[in-house]
Amino acid sequence: MRYQYWLHAAIIVSSLFTQAACTSLGQDVTRSSTVPPNVETPGWESANRGIFLVNAGLDWAIVKPLARGYQAVTPEVVDESVTHFFGNLSDVKTSVNALLQFKPRAAVTSAGRVVVNSTLGLAGFFDVASKMNLKKYNEDFGQTLARWGVPSGPYVMLPFLGPSTLRDAVGTVADGFVDPINYSKYPAQLTAVKVIDKRADLLSSEKALQDLSDDQYSALRDLWLQRRAYELRDGVEDKASEEKKDDMIDLLESLDE
Repeated sequence: MRYQYWLHAAIIVSSLFTQAACTSLGQDVTRSSTVPPNVETPGWESANRGIFLVNAGLDWAIVKPLARGYQAVTPEVVDESVTHFFGNLSDVKTSVNALLQFKPRAAVTSAGRVVVNSTLGLAGFFDVASKMNLKKYNEDFGQTLARWGVPSGPYVMLPFLGPSTLRDAVGTVADGFVDPINYSKYPAQLTAVKVIDKRADLLSSEKALQDLSDDQYSALRDLWLQRRAYELRDGVEDKASEEKKDDMIDLLESLDE
């Protein structure tokens, strides 16, 4: 395994152990359709906010300027192709985790997407599989652990990586073992391009998040937890989450007026 991956894993593990004494792991903060009223104990929140500020500083000083430059010089068709390339690599992780979650259709479909896009799609730069009606799924080892009954544990803000839970942080490390990037000749360079490409895709939506609340940390936490709960339900909405989604859409539309 490349040294960059082990550094990545070490950062996560060290972050978790420094905060481990602050709370218990009993509450699953990603299962309900609404954000639980007490998703963080004061000890966790203090540490999380500190890491959030560090991440925000790194984003402001390094990642965001690079993303803006990348967006400025990259033609839209090339930008989409790069996104498709990394999306194709993520289908490998999805296929493995779908299999571990006993979802044969998602596992086979995701594996089929990798084969089709890696060949007909020229190494994944073109999403031919979607045009062939091969549905794209999104599964990771955090979702696999949830399927096996492992509680989420507390919400954590990870250095460099952003919002997570204790369960998802462990899942992130596990997913690294099936990420093709970590077995490539240039893992660090590919990871950097992936981060910049993803950050560039988020530039257009960050203002909406900023307008939602003066407390950017809480806004990001609550939106992430709601999205994660949606993923854990495999995209199935219940009445409460449907109403919340409608309210969010109305709010975002009002911000654009």
